Amino acid sequence: GLDDCYEEFSSKYRGSVNHAVNGKTCLHWNSHVLLDNPINAFMEDADSYGIGEHNFCRNPDEDIKPWCYIRKNNKVEWEFCDVSPCSERGEENLWTTDSQTDPPGSNEIFKTCGQPEIPRTLKRIYGGAKTTAGKHPWVASLQLKTARKSSHFCGGVLIKACWVLTAGHCVEEPVENLQVVLGKQNLKKREHQEQIFDVEKIFVHSKYREKDGVPHNDIALLKLKQVDGHCAVETKYVKTVCLPDFFFPAGTDCFVSGWGATETDEVSHQLLDANVKLISQRSCNAPSVYDHVLDESMFCAGNLRRPRADSCQGDSGGPLTCVENGSYYVYGLVSWGDKCGQKNKPGVYTQVTTFLSWIKSKIRSETRT
Repeated sequence: GLDDCYEEFSSKYRGSVNHAVNGKTCLHWNSHVLLDNPINAFMEDADSYGIGEHNFCRNPDEDIKPWCYIRKNNKVEWEFCDVSPCSERGEENLWTTDSQTDPPGSNEIFKTCGQPEIPRTLKRIYGGAKTTAGKHPWVASLQLKTARKSSHFCGGVLIKACWVLTAGHCVEEPVENLQVVLGKQNLKKREHQEQIFDVEKIFVHSKYREKDGVPHNDIALLKLKQVDGHCAVETKYVKTVCLPDFFFPAGTDCFVSGWGATETDEVSHQLLDANVKLISQRSCNAPSVYDHVLDESMFCAGNLRRPRADSCQGDSGGPLTCVENGSYYVYGLVSWGDKCGQKNKPGVYTQVTTFLSWIKSKIRSETRT
């Protein structure tokens, strides 16, 4: 109805629209088919998010507008709802406008690093099913451009407006075939918050090499090509991560995020994340684990005793981030590992701290030009 629209903070939306933009009817939040999803009528504090025994659209995870779960080809998926912003009624709908227009006052200054804008309280609403948009705003999707479409093949991480860090083994392609997409959540959809760039230059570490199938010094920098005089613009969905000039101790809980683009795995359309623990170099180089294959350019993380599909959530080249003082630091880049989620075979990551001066000198040499 006319009075059914959402205000700027649409997490407060309590209207009764119950169909998605594609016309499908929403599933009831208390439906048994939602039991495996992190958001349903049975979760903690469901009523405070307006979720209960109904199928009205809601926005419990601070997404850009109210949404609901729908059934699509016998699978449960989520979709934004057919409900408009209150202030926009009668005008062009906000979410269909071209994402390339500059937000007001946009310039290249990312004032802080490693600070997501999403509220801390929603910690319990996450899992592989739907990470909150804006939870990992520095994650980049590296895509291969072909005549017909672009396909995601590796992850990366935004460290400055024009610079993305990734693994060396990810960039064996010619620079003109590469494209970097920031702010992505669902690879299958065109999203209003995404920012797309071509790549101007690739810097692979000069000592990057593969020995017996193991990449060493597996790190590369991509310099983005400016669009309308600027590179990435800071938004809720696009932010830079911090670079660590210190080491995190073994046992620290960190995060891997990505779409799972590794050699063996099917890529997920939705951004996933997983918790991993940092493992000491000594444990990781033990005979039963990787038997002295790791050098100081690598470290491993995961869970030795209880393997879970941890690094399978990450992409090759994507970030492992750890938190210090409320800020996220890119501590590792997904490099290699023997089959994800196997006992005694944790994921192996490029140790970013080791390459800090290399990163800074490359950026400095380019900024002078």
